[in-house]
Amino acid sequence: MLHRMWKLAAVSLLSLAAASSQAAAVIGQPAPDFSVSNANGNPVTLSSFKGKTVVLEWTNHLCPYVQKHYDKSGNIPALQQAATADGVVWLQLISSAPGKQGHVDGATALQLNRDRKAVPTEVLLDESGQVGKLYDAQTTPHLFLVNADGVLVYKGGIDSIKSSKAEDIAKAQPYLKDALAAVKAGQQVVNAATAPYGCSIKYAG
Repeated sequence: MLHRMWKLAAVSLLSLAAASSQAAAVIGQPAPDFSVSNANGNPVTLSSFKGKTVVLEWTNHLCPYVQKHYDKSGNIPALQQAATADGVVWLQLISSAPGKQGHVDGATALQLNRDRKAVPTEVLLDESGQVGKLYDAQTTPHLFLVNADGVLVYKGGIDSIKSSKAEDIAKAQPYLKDALAAVKAGQQVVNAATAPYGCSIKYAG
């Protein structure tokens, strides 16, 4: 009987730990802080942008779904330009591990953005995958939106049509764009959590 009670207690603790780890990035809760090096080798923390709206964008330049929104359409660069002109901080994260698809050094990442006319505020190199796993980032692209109070208000896909075809962008519901507009207007984000789509993030191991 005592053995069974210990076993149940252990299972409960494991379940709580799992739930806690899965709830790291929760809508309506403070976005988990992090520190990671940018493309120039300087540390960047999320908390340093408190008071500003922040977009977190996971990317992999070799992923067809990312290419849909960059090379084929210019959709994400256009969103970056509009958002940063509004004072939004846009953090582009690369969590591809060394030796995995999409892994690049800082100089290459910056050149890719110049070639694509992309204008993120910072390019962050999350080689260990620590930040990606903290947010449970699953795909490229995968988007998160943090308001000026540091609260996570959106996570999910960039839009509603899960394809790699650029022509589908105009027909899709632009989830991230709508979320940015809601935050700017001081309104609640209607579709606060949506399913991301794209290539799986190439974490180590």
